[in-house]
Amino acid sequence: MFNNDDLKCLDPAYFNIIAVDNYDVTIMSRNTGYYWYIHNCEWPDVGSVVVFHKHRYQHPYYQHNRANTLSQAVRSIKRHDRWQINGRKW
Repeated sequence: MFNNDDLKCLDPAYFNIIAVDNYDVTIMSRNTGYYWYIHNCEWPDVGSVVVFHKHRYQHPYYQHNRANTLSQAVRSIKRHDRWQINGRKW
């Protein structure tokens, strides 16, 4: 379950916060316009946060990765944004 301390990592200057509840967060990156859906499964403990992603509102989500915490998921999203903005250099 996400608590109020967890949710503090959602910077409204960086993300358009679409929906938030105890187990789910839906955000849009203001940098790339990409949508992110973050779900807290609470089981198993490690990797219990699943990060889904889509490029446009009309597109379906696909699983992007897993994380242990919401803040770890947000850091991963920001790294993905930097990678995308910088020309997807490998």
